[in-house]
Amino acid sequence: MLKWEEETGAVSVYRRPSDFGNGNTRDRQGRLVTCEHGGRRVTRTEYDGTVTVLADRWQGRRLNSPSDVVVKSDGSVWFTDQPFGILGNYEGHKADPEVPQAVYRIDGQTGEMTVVADDVLGPNGLCFSLDESILYVVESRGVPNRKILAYDVTTDGREIEAKRVLIDAGPGGIPDGMRCDVDGNLWCGWGMGTPELDGVMVFAPDGTPIGRIALPESCANVCFGGVKRNRLFMAAAQSLYALYVNTLGAPGG
Repeated sequence: MLKWEEETGAVSVYRRPSDFGNGNTRDRQGRLVTCEHGGRRVTRTEYDGTVTVLADRWQGRRLNSPSDVVVKSDGSVWFTDQPFGILGNYEGHKADPEVPQAVYRIDGQTGEMTVVADDVLGPNGLCFSLDESILYVVESRGVPNRKILAYDVTTDGREIEAKRVLIDAGPGGIPDGMRCDVDGNLWCGWGMGTPELDGVMVFAPDGTPIGRIALPESCANVCFGGVKRNRLFMAAAQSLYALYVNTLGAPGG
């Protein structure tokens, strides 16, 4: 896991080994929360650098390979778990799945873990809408095309309901990590080595495509950074890109 410093442009190693770290986010206290394919777990890096395991098992059985994670304003941690990291020895360690793929919630107060969705084919990137009333989830194994799903968050903030397809990625469309801005738009990493698709897609709250950032390689994940959260960082296949945009990222991601 690498670290890039804005003031100097220096790149250094932040963690070695990363245990095949994949999706990352910050919680509301600024601590790093990481999905690890190798460890088949979700961890939090404390202020002193120690690592706390937030989740590695469901009902006594090992998770598959947690993929992406987001932290809600109530402190709850929501993450996706699918078997991509254990299918071979490239993104993790080859193994047989022990639990069904699902979207999980970890309670911010009690640490209790619950399944909030088990009906997503290849759950991947996820994020909340600005007011946290909607959870968006990438369905990476959708048939016939990959999709971005939307769920309503229940009034108690603990469950989701009313599943629907917000965006059909179409033939060859590959959405991955995503974040929401303060206008409710979705910014999604996109592509898999096809020049006409690689980059970042931007969608209005109703799913209408409203913009695209073309990159020379596929983009896996995005986040908003900077003092005002108006700089979009794009983690692509072999490069990190950044672009100042005319909006602000929603808090919590």
